[in-house]
Amino acid sequence: MTMHRWYTRPVLFVSDLNRALHFYIETLGFEKAWHEGDGQGKVCQIDRAECEIILCEDAGRKDKGRLFVELTRDGIAEFKREMVERSIPNQISWWGYDVIKIEDPDGNELLFPLPDSGSEPGRMA
Repeated sequence: MTMHRWYTRPVLFVSDLNRALHFYIETLGFEKAWHEGDGQGKVCQIDRAECEIILCEDAGRKDKGRLFVELTRDGIAEFKREMVERSIPNQISWWGYDVIKIEDPDGNELLFPLPDSGSEPGRMA
């Protein structure tokens, strides 16, 4: 049996692409990978490490997304330092266990599980 890799990129809908780009790039440290229409379009992709997100400006879409981002123990420690240095608004929340929740300007949520908070065994190595 051939095993195929499933490559996924979530799409988050935003009301103002430039505002969203500023948040994800300047606040969270992502980089813009591509932007349709030579940078003038309504769809682009941002990347950080192996996390890729497509942002799509569509003022008619009012639904919110939730992205679960799992980091290693060292990765979450480094990200916590970045949150302090960059004054990134966040809160501790619960999603089956403790997570750091960050909301983008459109209410899309990024959840980062905290190690030793009851997450799946072996997942936060």
